[in-house]
Amino acid sequence: MNCSTVSASLYIGVTSTLNKRVWDHKQGEASKFTARYKCVILLYAEEYTSISDAIAREKRLKNWKKAWKWALIKKSNPDLIDWYPTLRG
Repeated sequence: MNCSTVSASLYIGVTSTLNKRVWDHKQGEASKFTARYKCVILLYAEEYTSISDAIAREKRLKNWKKAWKWALIKKSNPDLIDWYPTLRG
């Protein structure tokens, strides 16, 4: 999940190349939503071996209330640190 420091908007998406996708978001090139709301901080990610499982999880998360999403993020990342610098490849 990417976050905006300005609006606290959350972006949820699926990709097979997380490092590149987050970089694209940071450059304002990934999606209109992330460019508009400046969702450029990687706060949370899950890894799946099956793309269909990842898409199913994405759809479930998109139906969650915002408070539930923030609780999930804070459980693994209580200090809300950008995970992008820790990504490899």
